[in-house]
Amino acid sequence: MNRVLQSSLLAAAIASLLGCAQVPNAPPDDKAVATSAASTPVAATAAAPIAAEQKAGKKHVVVLATGGTIAGAGASALNSASYTAAKVPVEQLLAGLPEVQGIAEVTGEQVFQIASESLTSADLLALGQRVDALLKQPDVDGVVITHGTDTMEETGFFLNLVIPSDKPIVLVGSMRPGTAISADGALNLLNAISVAASDDAKGKGALIVMNDEIHTARDVAKLTNIKTSAFSSQWGPLGMVVEGKNYWFRDPVKRHTTGSEFSIANITELPAVEIAYSYNNVPPTMIQALGASGVQAIVHAGTGNGSVPNRIVPALKAERAKGTVIVRSSRVPAGFVLRNAEQPDDQNDWVVAHDLNPQKARILTAVALTRTHDTKELQRIFWEY
Repeated sequence: MNRVLQSSLLAAAIASLLGCAQVPNAPPDDKAVATSAASTPVAATAAAPIAAEQKAGKKHVVVLATGGTIAGAGASALNSASYTAAKVPVEQLLAGLPEVQGIAEVTGEQVFQIASESLTSADLLALGQRVDALLKQPDVDGVVITHGTDTMEETGFFLNLVIPSDKPIVLVGSMRPGTAISADGALNLLNAISVAASDDAKGKGALIVMNDEIHTARDVAKLTNIKTSAFSSQWGPLGMVVEGKNYWFRDPVKRHTTGSEFSIANITELPAVEIAYSYNNVPPTMIQALGASGVQAIVHAGTGNGSVPNRIVPALKAERAKGTVIVRSSRVPAGFVLRNAEQPDDQNDWVVAHDLNPQKARILTAVALTRTHDTKELQRIFWEY
């Protein structure tokens, strides 16, 4: 192979690798970032044009963009941890990754442009309604949601509970902005679209695809920052994506999507549920303040097996006597809370969160409270979901 041809191939390879989300080094004005769905309606933005001959026989995947690091920009290629999230619009993300058109017919919509830590319950409902509407369309085969990693597990679990469709729902993000050296967003997005377009992903509920791994949104959690291997589950991933092919190793066994008793169509508002975090020398003031604010449930993020300090127990009992639902969870990232261990849950009329972390216990509690306040029913729901 002559040197000219070698140089041409190398240049093409580099251009392909650096294509996704490439933006100028100086990030755009912060004013471009929307605040929430409450003030910004769901708006459709067409992705890069797709030739008619490419559409024939391909699955149609819609990419819903919500912001996050995958749409972020740093001041230079060396900024992998210091950057501004939610800058790059969906059409630019997709235009920078032309390889996706070889996988599926891909169109995009900009739902939000916001860092995920700022998402609200109203945003979750708006996103859920849009996902539900799209998946009801016969010409849509799957949905990919680009999302900030900070609360992606919560959004994914919410969709896993309330979207009654067996079509793939795949959430994806990145740990580095597209402007950084070794940015991970391009391959993550390519893999997510590949999973969403595959028949073997149907019926597995909402999924999170990061770092070549396919996780059920129910189990996965962000357990580290900075590293690209940020997401994992104590029960392991469902599978992996390697060069566009899915390799599956287990199925989700908890109820979800088409097997769920909940539906986004029946939820207009999420009840107020808050988390009280436990630690050495914690006072009861947080419990008392949350109770005074009128919350419908309190998730106690206890130590160990959901342990509750002796000075906190009276405050939780008092809130339960007022009708507030008490869910006992653990701040420990692995394991699960045993009922009637550490605390007499039957006697206290408390619910245990099983293996769900506090933030996911909060999501399930809020969704469940749209149907029942009975603690026996709520405990059944925690066992089944």
